[in-house]
Amino acid sequence: MILVNIINALFAVFYVLLVASIILSWVRPSPYHPVWGPIIRIVSMTIDPILNPIRRLMPPIGGLDFSPMVILLLARVLQGALIKLVVQ
Repeated sequence: MILVNIINALFAVFYVLLVASIILSWVRPSPYHPVWGPIIRIVSMTIDPILNPIRRLMPPIGGLDFSPMVILLLARVLQGALIKLVVQ
């Protein structure tokens, strides 16, 4: 059960970073701001390498980027599969 809790915690952090990436893409704060700059860099360094392959396969439709939703769905499936493997 400890391993399940670790998996859930790691995915929770990933989901928070993904939602932060989505919100930051809407708001667009300055990357040179003393407070927001480091946050933007951390979120971009962790989430963009995961989103970029999906963005190459699925370009924005009507100006909307659906890659975070695809990644969210894939992450949920992966989380469920990992937990099933651990519980068995």
